[in-house]
Amino acid sequence: MAGTALLLLAACGDRGANTANTQALTNAQSVQRCTADDADLILCAHGNDAFQRTCAVERTQGDRGLILTVRHDDGGFHRLLVTQDGHGVIAADGAEAARVSIIDPQSIEVAIGSDRYRLPATIASIQ
Repeated sequence: MAGTALLLLAACGDRGANTANTQALTNAQSVQRCTADDADLILCAHGNDAFQRTCAVERTQGDRGLILTVRHDDGGFHRLLVTQDGHGVIAADGAEAARVSIIDPQSIEVAIGSDRYRLPATIASIQ
């Protein structure tokens, strides 16, 4: 029996397009738990720049669910909606879709335009 991956997004640190991981993300459910690692900063990068732990994440509860506002140290930001419908996270607003990739069993990468973010997640196999 082929296993399907279940993505449990950990919206830590008050921290679209179809990909090969779309099937793995179909059964995603968010988990609204938080850790205080690295003073609430996550790894992020602009374009081809190397990832650095410089982006702050603010958590707010909106009408549609948990909103993560990820702020770059240069003032730029993106808002992500933690979904309950199997996508993990999507762009909360704006014209560009969020692209989600599974990095390893503990993390995902979310890309919006040329900006990239590494978020903690738990990937579990279900039958």
